[in-house]
Amino acid sequence: MLIGELSRRTGVSERLLRYYERMELISAERRANGYREYDDRTVETVRRIRALLAAGLPTRIIRQVLRCTLDEVTLRPCPGVLAHLRSQLNVLDRRAADLDTARHLLRRTIAATENAAS
Repeated sequence: MLIGELSRRTGVSERLLRYYERMELISAERRANGYREYDDRTVETVRRIRALLAAGLPTRIIRQVLRCTLDEVTLRPCPGVLAHLRSQLNVLDRRAADLDTARHLLRRTIAATENAAS
């Protein structure tokens, strides 16, 4: 598939897809006319990249994760990758706890304000 179709199927801009290619997160074959051609597996790879970026992983770690991946969730042993994944999970866990605390405080404040208004 050409870059435009990959963009439509993933919701990721062509510019960002070219960036992913420069960062060696995805690859494309080149046609004689210079157009990029991606295989169907690239759609799932781009979705995984987006999820890993949303989890806060930098592209250098995502590149390692993708190289060590046998399928969507199974990693083969790759030096250093597991430590980075655990570290990022700890960061996300701390953020989730902070958000939970903030949500609880906001609910209490809303309830107190509503009670004071009645």
